[in-house]
Amino acid sequence: MKQVRKPAKKSSDPRKKPQARGRPKKSRRADSLEARARAALIAAVCTAIAVGVSVLLLITFGGGNAPYPLPEAAPPPERIAAPPAPAPEQPEQPPPANRPAAQPPAAAAPPAAAPEQTAPRKAPPPVRQSPPANSAPAAERPAVQPPAAPRPAGTVPAGRPERPRPLKRRGTVALVIDDAGNNLRELEPFLNFPGPMTIAVLPGLPHSAEAARRIRAAGKEVFLHQPMEALNGQNPGPQAVFSSMDGAEIRRIISRNLDEIAPVAGLNNHQGSKITMDEKAMEAVLSLCRERGIQFLDSRTTADTAAPGAAKRLGMKIGERDIFLDNVQERAAIADSLEAGLARAESRGRALMIGHTWSPELAPLLTELYPNLVEQGYVFSTASRLIKEGYEQ
Repeated sequence: MKQVRKPAKKSSDPRKKPQARGRPKKSRRADSLEARARAALIAAVCTAIAVGVSVLLLITFGGGNAPYPLPEAAPPPERIAAPPAPAPEQPEQPPPANRPAAQPPAAAAPPAAAPEQTAPRKAPPPVRQSPPANSAPAAERPAVQPPAAPRPAGTVPAGRPERPRPLKRRGTVALVIDDAGNNLRELEPFLNFPGPMTIAVLPGLPHSAEAARRIRAAGKEVFLHQPMEALNGQNPGPQAVFSSMDGAEIRRIISRNLDEIAPVAGLNNHQGSKITMDEKAMEAVLSLCRERGIQFLDSRTTADTAAPGAAKRLGMKIGERDIFLDNVQERAAIADSLEAGLARAESRGRALMIGHTWSPELAPLLTELYPNLVEQGYVFSTASRLIKEGYEQ
């Protein structure tokens, strides 16, 4: 009888299973890879956290959003310290105690900031901490800048522009514009004249007081343009002086006219060829001028004027007209008259020229020529100042 082999019974002990012997190797290998991956992940997370903390600290304590603020803040003192090191700028410093006296003087350095920046770095720490050491040179520097060291004649220190040589003074000119008070529109161009000017106002007209006010507001000088009787019998205008009046009446009329447009610096005659020939009448006029402290200008409407003789007897100094600018009211004729007045100013030292507000070409021409005349050496003045300085009669 054949014996049938019974199949072996499966053991319930897992350690005796044939498959259990191969599994431990695979499990150990997987566990090792998983541990390595976990360690790498932890290391990466720690690195990221460290980098983030470092960036946050730099942003917080570095000042601003710049990634590297501290390295950029440090270089500026080093960059500023390097350029001002040249030797020529150091001798220009005024304090002799801080610098050797043997250094030769160099050209003046216009910018004062460079020496002030270099001095604190080269000085020892105690000098840097004491503010008087820096303030004293700054106070003395303006007085020492123009070097007194020997310099060749005609040369100019480096960095300092050469000053133009002053022009030779060719003469003093005073412009007097008569007949203001008739028309304010005609007056306006003369108020815009860029230089000194005297404007004489007629009394008793609708715009007399306003014209005087505008003249003073424009910085010009006001004269009373006193109407006086003429030889030809022409009406001189309101509040005029006539030969039939005695001295007291003449003084009363002129005083009222002065008060109308006051304050004024002087007066001149409107027409008046007959009055200016009368010595007694002129003595009354001049004595009033002396009492009021104003100047008198003889318009010289006649060659036989008695004003200079009356002034000499009273011990006064008066002015006299040299040129009428606009006897012919054309631009070319006015320019010729002005040229004659300038020649007189150059030969005698001064000239007094009279024009009129109603001359349309006069103000534009004077305004146009004024800058060039000043450059040529002519000095413009007022009539009262010219008389005070000793106008040559």
